[in-house]
Amino acid sequence: MKIVATRLKALRYGLGLSQMELSKKLGITQSAVNRYENYQSEASYQNLLKYADYFDVSLDYIYGRTDQPQGKTYDFKPKVDDNDDMRLFIEMCFDPNSPMSGKLKDTLLQMMKGGGEK
Repeated sequence: MKIVATRLKALRYGLGLSQMELSKKLGITQSAVNRYENYQSEASYQNLLKYADYFDVSLDYIYGRTDQPQGKTYDFKPKVDDNDDMRLFIEMCFDPNSPMSGKLKDTLLQMMKGGGEK
């Protein structure tokens, strides 16, 4: 697919990497990077995953199914446990004597758990 070649080249250009630099980072040959970008061969699924992981984009984006690098169904919901460092950080940031601080703190904690959506 031509769109895959275009996206792979654009991702590399976006970080200002040479084909050689990218090939070292992904653990593939420079000639493979060149062939993928010039639509001379198609990258294997494993190599496309390397691209997606390195550039932090979805395969939907690489395949041209969406123009959003996060993908069509990307829904980030961080997992927060009661003992999590983030929860402790939030607790430390608010004055326990202020009623507004308490409400804001509770709202943040609910959002972190994914319960703030309706």
